[in-house]
Amino acid sequence: MSDQLTADRIALQDVHLRYAAGVDNRDMDMYRSCFADDVEVLGFGEETIHGAEAWLAYVIEALKRFGPTQHMLGPQLATVDGDTARTRSDVQALHYMADDEDTTLTLWATYESDMRRIDGEWKIFRHRLIPRGNRVQQG
Repeated sequence: MSDQLTADRIALQDVHLRYAAGVDNRDMDMYRSCFADDVEVLGFGEETIHGAEAWLAYVIEALKRFGPTQHMLGPQLATVDGDTARTRSDVQALHYMADDEDTTLTLWATYESDMRRIDGEWKIFRHRLIPRGNRVQQG
């Protein structure tokens, strides 16, 4: 594996790690830094969301339902082709409900993210959630 491919794969993984840390820490600047301005987001509802600002507004509103969250990512599969890449990461996300911290929602899913290098940094330009299952636990 070339040094450049190794560096790219680490940088791609870092995008998803910043994604998880940003949302869990409610650091929306960090979270926003993961996305291209023209990002397309699928699978988080019936409608496709177009644009980073629209996506950020959606996430901020959705997070109002939850207290603390923790997004745990599995190893990332990445295919790099020059300045574009396709990634796949499994996620298990634990969400405490804002109005009842004794109730939790656990989501199992896969993130498929297409990324491109913009001004030397990898950014997500297409992000898709593939739900695998969820569970609500009380008490």
